[in-house]
Amino acid sequence: MEDSADLVRFYDDAYTRAPAEAARYARWRALSAVGKANHVIALCAQGKLRAGGQPINTLEVGCGDGALLCELRRRDFGGTLSGVEITRAAVEIAARRAEISSVELYDGLHLPAEDGAYELGVLSHVLEHVPDPAALLAEVARACRAVVVEVPLEANWSARRAGKREHAAEVGHLQRLDRSAVREIAERAGLRVAAELEDPLPAQVHRFFAGTRAARARGTVKWAVRSATHRLAPALARRAFTLHYACLCLPPDA
Repeated sequence: MEDSADLVRFYDDAYTRAPAEAARYARWRALSAVGKANHVIALCAQGKLRAGGQPINTLEVGCGDGALLCELRRRDFGGTLSGVEITRAAVEIAARRAEISSVELYDGLHLPAEDGAYELGVLSHVLEHVPDPAALLAEVARACRAVVVEVPLEANWSARRAGKREHAAEVGHLQRLDRSAVREIAERAGLRVAAELEDPLPAQVHRFFAGTRAARARGTVKWAVRSATHRLAPALARRAFTLHYACLCLPPDA
């Protein structure tokens, strides 16, 4: 994907699949949103974002169908919830969700918001899809006083395999990131990492696409091995397979 038009076409296709496939991926996004919401709430608490870590308003940039914002509303977290997206198909889906106050189409570069309009911004699995992650993060930080970033850490042995590289390209990943790369992106955006966490993902995620009992068993074993490795040897886990990394980014003087 060479430009924003390519990215828009990719996501338009993703949200206009055949009904059965669209419903399956909607369930996948809802399941993934549970862990993402856990990360947002935990990081806001660690970073002491207001008393109790509760922001008064939240903007998710690249909100997709609104699954994460809906999960935050279910937890009564985030205050007034808003989202922006680059694809009209996703905006139309998210705008129908009563849990979300507003959803707008944007150009992928410039947010329709005043400086500091939001207390919390969320970039969940977005930066790996864009050609200039630091520029987008800086723009979100302009409109939001704190930003939670989440990305997959794909600079590892497993992700180097041809099949994994092909899948990453199919889902629009332009960046293969590790923790140091995310910290460098934050620094280039004029921010500091105030809190961070990693997640090898729960068993339900590893089993989601399993269609047989044997495949579900393999998913369970994969989860058990990855969870144990990450718990006992996190540095080895980062080198060996993909983890999800999330961090709270703040201005240097915040």
